[in-house]
Amino acid sequence: MIERLLPGELAWEETFTDPPEAWLFDEESQVIARAVDKRRREFTTVRHCARNALAKIGVPAAPLLPGERGAPGWPEGVAGSMTHCLGYRAAVVGRQETVLTVGIDAEPHDALPDGVLEAVTLPAERGRITELSTSDSSLHWDRILFSAKESVYKAWFPVAREWLGFEDAELTISRDGAFHAQLLKRGPDVEGAPLDSFTGRWLAADGLIITAITRLRTTG
Repeated sequence: MIERLLPGELAWEETFTDPPEAWLFDEESQVIARAVDKRRREFTTVRHCARNALAKIGVPAAPLLPGERGAPGWPEGVAGSMTHCLGYRAAVVGRQETVLTVGIDAEPHDALPDGVLEAVTLPAERGRITELSTSDSSLHWDRILFSAKESVYKAWFPVAREWLGFEDAELTISRDGAFHAQLLKRGPDVEGAPLDSFTGRWLAADGLIITAITRLRTTG
């Protein structure tokens, strides 16, 4: 599924189950030594996906340990992102020489729990969600917006190395499967200009919502 949202510069791997052949390095196992079974399966399978994706760009398997604010530590020269939710795990990677940053997120295609929309959105975003829901009630636009904001943060953090709150990005979701995020917090200079926005794609199918942002380099 996720390949429908990605440019050819990226390699990906996804699974809808927890394959028995998935494994961890000792250093990774130590991270979740006290975790419940659900967390262990998510952690293990998403790293299985990541290693398969890395192999597609010629990068050997290595421990992928959570770093600052839980962001995965990728091998040198790699930009990547992972996601998991009930019934889905995926990882996307690319060479930093061509890919500046990437962020992906997966969510169940269901309405957000009560109170969450108000906590993660700006008033203008809630107005647009109401309009979208009125025009097409078959999609859970609130969850699409939430997932897109998660992808924004995952794309932002490796570049900025600082927190970005839900209130620090204003999103516009388009019916055609695209979204735009205007950053309300000054970002670092990237290729000679401040990082002030992201564009991404979204997909709702088979009970899932998947969002993805890829920022390619414009200079070598």
